[in-house]
Amino acid sequence: MQGIIIKFSGEAETKWNTVESKTDQEGKQYESTTNLTGQEEYFQIQYYLLGGKNSKEIDLPPGSHTYPFTCALPPTLPSSFEGEWGFVRYTIKVTLDRPWKFDQDVKMAFTVISPVDLNLNPRVSEPFKLELEKTFCCFCCKSGPLSLIVHVPVTGFVSGQTIPMTVECDNASNVTVNTIKLSLRKKLSFHVHNPRRETRQNTETIKEISFGPVEPGGSQTWAKEITIPPLPPSNLVNCGIIDVDYDISVDTACSGMHISPEGIIPIVLGTVPLASFRPPAPYTDNPPVETDPSMLPTQPVSPASPPNGAGGAMGWNVVNGGESMYPNIPPPTFAEAQFRAPNITTKTDSKFTRFVGPADYAPRYPTYAFTPSAPPADL
Repeated sequence: MQGIIIKFSGEAETKWNTVESKTDQEGKQYESTTNLTGQEEYFQIQYYLLGGKNSKEIDLPPGSHTYPFTCALPPTLPSSFEGEWGFVRYTIKVTLDRPWKFDQDVKMAFTVISPVDLNLNPRVSEPFKLELEKTFCCFCCKSGPLSLIVHVPVTGFVSGQTIPMTVECDNASNVTVNTIKLSLRKKLSFHVHNPRRETRQNTETIKEISFGPVEPGGSQTWAKEITIPPLPPSNLVNCGIIDVDYDISVDTACSGMHISPEGIIPIVLGTVPLASFRPPAPYTDNPPVETDPSMLPTQPVSPASPPNGAGGAMGWNVVNGGESMYPNIPPPTFAEAQFRAPNITTKTDSKFTRFVGPADYAPRYPTYAFTPSAPPADL
C-alpha cells in the first residue's frame, strides 16, 4: 500500500428540488426541475497515519495493527443536526491507499455539541404568562369573555427535563370549550442560495396533550407537564443555512362555528440546565413543610455509567483549572434524536466505501436524568 489516510470533515448542506411549468419557443408547456442547494464547510483536516503521498510502498504484514490519531476541532462549530431538507454533519473517513487498485474506505459520523448554557441567558430564567381572551357574538348578542391563562416558571429547558405548566380557564361565555391542547413544537427553517435564494419552513409536533371540557359559566385550573425527548439545541449557533427554534402551541377548540383563541410560548432548548430552577411543588391541601433543598424533585441525578464509557460525558462543564462550573449538575448521557438520516453517503464516497454503525444515522444529544416528581393533579 501507499499508506493509510485519515480525513475529518465538518459541513452543512441544504437541498431540495422544485418543479416548474415552462413554455418553449413553440408555445408548448413542459416541466423543468431545478436543484436548489446551500452549503457551508467548517473544516477539512487530512493526514497520513501511515506512509505518505511520496513515500515508498509499504508491505503491511498480516495481523491487527493500531494507529492512534488526534484532531483539534475548531471552537465555533454548530451542533450536529439531521433534518428532512438539510444537515450539519461531522465525519471521519479512513482510506487504505493502494497503488494500481481501488482504495478501501471506511467512514463514520460523530456528534458535535455547541454548548448552549441556559445560565448565561437571564431571559430564559424568567416566568412567562400567556393570556388569551375571546368574546363570542351570537345572534347580535355579545357573551361574556372566555379567558385562558397559561403560565410556565421559566422558558429555558434541556432534553430530559419536564416543562411544568399551569392552565387557568375562566369561561364566562355561553360557548363550551371542548378541548385545550398544549403542543411542544420544533420549528425549522432551511435556506438555499444556489442557483437562487429560497427558504423552506417546517413545524414538527414533538409531543402534545389535550384536556377539557369547560362548560359555559365554568372555570377550572390544571397542572400539566411535557417531558422533552432528545432534541438538538436551539438556534444552531454558527450555522447560516439552518435555524432551529421551539415553542409551546396553545390551542382551544370551542363548540359551534367560532374562531377559537390560540397562542404560543417561546421555549429555548439548551445543553446545560438552569442551576437555580425548581418547578412549583405539586398542589396539596396540606400546609407546606420545610424541605431540604437537595431533596426537592427535579434535581438532576447522575446517570448510570454506560458500558465501556459509551454515551457518557467525561469532562462536561469543566473549565480551565479542572473545576466544574456547576458542581450540583451531574453530567448528562447522550441519546439519539428521533429523526434519522437514511444514510451519510456523499458524492465523494465510492461504491466500495464501508460505513461504521447502522446505515441510518442519528446525532446524540445531551440528556439529563431527573428524579421523578409527583404526577400533576388538576387543581
